Amino acid sequence: MPRLPDLPHVVVEIGRFMVTGGLSTLTSFLIFNFLAHGLYLTSDPWLESQPIAAFVIANLFGMVVSYQLSRDWAFRHRPPVHPDGGRTAFFVINLVTMPLAIACLWLSRHVLGLTDPFSDNIAGNVVGQLFGQVARFYLFRRYVFRNPVHPGDLAHHPVSLLGPAHRMAETDPCSEDRGTRSV
Repeated sequence: MPRLPDLPHVVVEIGRFMVTGGLSTLTSFLIFNFLAHGLYLTSDPWLESQPIAAFVIANLFGMVVSYQLSRDWAFRHRPPVHPDGGRTAFFVINLVTMPLAIACLWLSRHVLGLTDPFSDNIAGNVVGQLFGQVARFYLFRRYVFRNPVHPGDLAHHPVSLLGPAHRMAETDPCSEDRGTRSV
């Protein structure tokens, strides 16, 4: 298999974060559509008249998926800022940014009068989630997962898109000599 070129670390993080966001959004999408629209499985959806509640419930499940993928894959080379592994900050950030998507869904439903499944999904799960993803990427990198090395060191430690981020751990960020390798 040919080796992929090394990419700047932030590009790899963005790519992994987008995949993580996509999978957690897919989880939320499926649960939301089951609760609010029946997802072709029932003609009497449980929360048909309460799409905002369905959206919040679905996104709580999506948050769990997102945390696991972020911690274990997207940001695994970054140690958590807080002793609880960053869980509290992660979920607080998700709850604080969730109103972006809820506002898009609410506007679509109550201002534009669009109540069909397609409109709900475009408003909440596409437009709203994109706004939320941009905010969460910045906030997760700033308040949940620590920077593994000094910014000047990143140019010397590119990360392969598919391979593990193990090269980032080769430099001990606590070492006085930034060129010292961890044992």
